[in-house]
Amino acid sequence: MPVTAKLSRKFYETFGDEIANEFVEWFNQVDATYRTDLRTLADDYYARFDAKLEQRLAETKAELRQEIVALRQDLHTGLANLRADLLKWMFLFWATTALALLGLR
Repeated sequence: MPVTAKLSRKFYETFGDEIANEFVEWFNQVDATYRTDLRTLADDYYARFDAKLEQRLAETKAELRQEIVALRQDLHTGLANLRADLLKWMFLFWATTALALLGLR
């Protein structure tokens, strides 16, 4: 949405229509140039931001996967220990029960 520069009527009367119109055109060209430069700069900053965001998301995703793998390993180790303890206690229970039953005969 370009903004067209307008000058006062007195400026036109003092310098003439031709010079005043050239001055207005020059202002508009400068404005368009600055807008283009600003748009390019904003696009560059956005591209850098987007690249950093993607990189940080990838890093976070990798860290999360590592944590999940470590959690699974801890869970498997804990379940294996629980199973070993359960088997030990089951054997102890059945062995004492069998001895008690044999002692009653």
